[in-house]
Amino acid sequence: MTPTRYAFVKAGWHADIVDRALEGFQQLVPAEQIDVFDVPGAFEMPLLSRDLAATGRYAAVIAAAFVVDGGIYRHEFVAQAVVDGLMRAGMDTGVPVLSVSLTPHHYQETEHHTQIYRAHFVEKGREAARAALMIGKTRAALAA
Repeated sequence: MTPTRYAFVKAGWHADIVDRALEGFQQLVPAEQIDVFDVPGAFEMPLLSRDLAATGRYAAVIAAAFVVDGGIYRHEFVAQAVVDGLMRAGMDTGVPVLSVSLTPHHYQETEHHTQIYRAHFVEKGREAARAALMIGKTRAALAA
């Protein structure tokens, strides 16, 4: 039987923005079908995502984070490692692992920028839900 539950992993940094992705996801997937997992930051998401995918309980794992430029180039390395790790988790387990992990070129902790990215994360959450549902339908059709 194909799982109908979804794991949603979210990073704690900038939670006021990142948590909005879950809100968007829940607009298309009922909250009762979603297990939510918190991690400290984006860097911790790939390992937990792999572990969750490997359980076989989830139709997909969604990982959300906001990696910002703090004035040093660390954010580029973190963002690349996260995306690579999430892709590897999906490839290694055969379970879709979707990224709602964004790294903006310009972000300032102002009300204006925060509102822009909060709204953007809602839309990205909806996009992840549409992708998870579409992948599930396609894979079910392949298995039939």
